Amino acid sequence: MAAVLVFAVFLIGIAVSIPIGVSMILGSVAPIELMHKGGSIVQLLNNTFSGANSTPILAVPLFILGGVIMAKGGISRKLFNFFAYFAGRFTGGLPCAVILTCLFYGAISGSGPATTAAVGAMCVPFLTDLGYDKTWSAGLIAVAGGLGVIIPPSIPFVLYSLATGVSTGDLFLGGVFPGILIGVALMVYAVYYCVKKGEDKDKIKERMSELSSRGLVNLFKDSFWALLCPVIVLGGIYTGFTTPTEAATVSVFYAILVSLFIYKSMKFSELLPMLCESVKTYGGLAFVLAFATAFGRVLSLTRATKVVESFILGNFTSAFSVLTVLTIIFFLLGMVMDTGPAIIILAPILLPACVKLGVDPVHLGVVLVCCLSIGLATPPFGLDLFVAGNIAEKQPMDVAKKAFPFIVSFTIALFMIVYIPWLSTYLPGLLK
Repeated sequence: MAAVLVFAVFLIGIAVSIPIGVSMILGSVAPIELMHKGGSIVQLLNNTFSGANSTPILAVPLFILGGVIMAKGGISRKLFNFFAYFAGRFTGGLPCAVILTCLFYGAISGSGPATTAAVGAMCVPFLTDLGYDKTWSAGLIAVAGGLGVIIPPSIPFVLYSLATGVSTGDLFLGGVFPGILIGVALMVYAVYYCVKKGEDKDKIKERMSELSSRGLVNLFKDSFWALLCPVIVLGGIYTGFTTPTEAATVSVFYAILVSLFIYKSMKFSELLPMLCESVKTYGGLAFVLAFATAFGRVLSLTRATKVVESFILGNFTSAFSVLTVLTIIFFLLGMVMDTGPAIIILAPILLPACVKLGVDPVHLGVVLVCCLSIGLATPPFGLDLFVAGNIAEKQPMDVAKKAFPFIVSFTIALFMIVYIPWLSTYLPGLLK
């Protein structure tokens, strides 16, 4: 009964638009005050502080800060020019270059909205000037921006690791093939759209001539430091030279050095506003993370996790069946809840039962993050829709309509990821 009360109060709080962090507090306090179960208020406060007092959690704000600095430093433009040089000559090549830029920028920022904002601010006007529909371009960016939370380093993977104890490095590796597969699926539709609707070949040829005149060597030199960032960050993690938190710190200093002294696209005076922007971005999530630990402890003391585990084991008999249902649930959940809170709250509850049914912990993490990343581009509350709509000066629902075919392509790739665990588990297993 206490477990039911926790979930009931939490869900009612969300339903009446109470912030998720506050809803977790209410759900945690309810069994303590009303039924004298779930520990005490003092234990709740201690668990809250212990949840915030964690070294690995520092990776989240640091990756956010690194992404903000690189966005302001114009890194996305240099990446796009490099990819456009090779892809722009083909039908649908420039939209594909945008998707490739999102893939690679995701390996810098670790955030979907950050990728959408950084790449979209440059690519939406660029594609519009070349004759592509502005709303369609925004829809492309809104969906492709979700790759930022799948390609390592990924903030949701860090949160999943914190919540479940699964290796962050294994999760980062597990996201590589799925991220590439989703990127390819999006590019297939982009090419199909361009073949069907046509392109302004004269404008594209003119712009590509300008780009080609700079020469491949000069373009590579210009984009080299941007391309090197994920190599340094991920290389440090997988060689054992740095932990994920230390790698996030390296990414911040690398972004500052490149933007200030190599590209000279930023001034010292701009650093403080960027720090403020990162704090604002992380502030709400930090509040949720702190209380998520206390909330999880109350769930454990009220045996809520055992209730969920018994339900799953009593109604599902295979890994594929439970993954199918969870895929649908998290796909819908992503429409109304941000990725971070959903992972922190639900992953530790679901993981024990899924493991008993034969689901690999890394595979489960990849599937959940992929499902929630689609939610970033789906109405009514997909954050990337609002970011892309703001860039294109279009209503989010108008952007969502143009994004729908991309979402379908993403979903097809998602089910391939769900039913082919090898895509998530091969690289982590290879390096063990």
